[in-house]
Amino acid sequence: MKKEADLSIDFCGVRFENPFCLSSSPVGNHAEMCARAYDAGWGGIVFKTLGLEKSFKVIMPSPRLSIFNNFDKRFVGLQNAEQITDRPILDNIKDIKWLKKNYPKKVLISSIMGYVDEDWSDLAKMSQDAGADLLELNFSCPQMAHKTAGHRTGQDFHAVASFTEVVKKACTIPVIAKMTPNITDMIPVALAAKEGGADAISAINTIRAITDIDINNFTPLPNIRGHSSPTGFSGPSVKPIAMRFVSELYNSKPLNLPISAIGGIETWIDALHFLLLGATNLQVSTGIMRYGYRIVEDMIEGLQDYMMERNIQSLDEIIGKAARKIVDPSEFNTRFQVVSVVDETKCIGCGQCYISCMDGANQAMEFNKETRKVFVNEERCVGCLLCKHVCPVWDCISYKEVDTNEMKHAAIF
Repeated sequence: MKKEADLSIDFCGVRFENPFCLSSSPVGNHAEMCARAYDAGWGGIVFKTLGLEKSFKVIMPSPRLSIFNNFDKRFVGLQNAEQITDRPILDNIKDIKWLKKNYPKKVLISSIMGYVDEDWSDLAKMSQDAGADLLELNFSCPQMAHKTAGHRTGQDFHAVASFTEVVKKACTIPVIAKMTPNITDMIPVALAAKEGGADAISAINTIRAITDIDINNFTPLPNIRGHSSPTGFSGPSVKPIAMRFVSELYNSKPLNLPISAIGGIETWIDALHFLLLGATNLQVSTGIMRYGYRIVEDMIEGLQDYMMERNIQSLDEIIGKAARKIVDPSEFNTRFQVVSVVDETKCIGCGQCYISCMDGANQAMEFNKETRKVFVNEERCVGCLLCKHVCPVWDCISYKEVDTNEMKHAAIF
């Protein structure tokens, strides 16, 4: 019997039994919820972002959620107008103390958001005194009603560096700076956080978006008394964007900080993707909101099975393996091209690949009306693989590789 794969991981000098954490959101709003998550098997939680009511009183809008559907597939994205916690700070600190007392081997990360230096300093000290293992600085919430908070701070390099420095001076536990994706290039902001003393980076937070519009009253959703706003978008739809940012952070040599990845993680394969792109810690919210805390059981089992099948002993062996293969498009090897190949025995004659290639690619697919089969004109095929991607039969269309140097050599003779 093979030995069970070890999912424990070191992040900022703190040992996690597994890399799976609740991200700062409604899924970790108070002690009872976090305890349920710990009991389900999560390695850590990032407690819902704390603020000081003396500086800004949070009043939640309602309704605050809208989902993005793709035809019959529901909930491929979630838009929320949620803000940081609206609970009194002393209640939250009491919960953190209780959680650390009752779950001493589990990791607790306190997410904080201030508005002035004193806020950041006070929140850091209170969190550390309550027993938090790490701090996450929320520079990224896209729908905070406060005019100088959330993603607005995260777009200001000077503010990020300055507030990070304030927190580092106020505490001794590791500090994670949470980045906003509502920016063109995340690296300069991350470097500003590093300049301020950040020990790690977390990314991404939600993306400002509009998911739907009620076409009867012309109001975007969620409809809050006749108005709406671009607010945070999360879930499976944001995963490709999150993977891009995480890989860029990992590949940045000047940055060289551990990364906690957030963005569309629902399955063990999602988790594996982010680990391969350089993350050493993983945070989940939207997946939990839809399926519950127990999704961690499947993620743990799936990741362990994958590692055991390949004789991978620890996560350290795979961290960043895919990120190292990412290059600038100018570095692509274009000597080798591909040509589509159709398996006629599996072709159902729907003609979708033919239509897509004729109207959206290079008109390389040909359709026999009598046999209702398609075949490839290899001289026209440019290997875009649109045909493969639109084909409803997953393994009907494949491709072969062509060495263009050999073709040129053959043409000479």
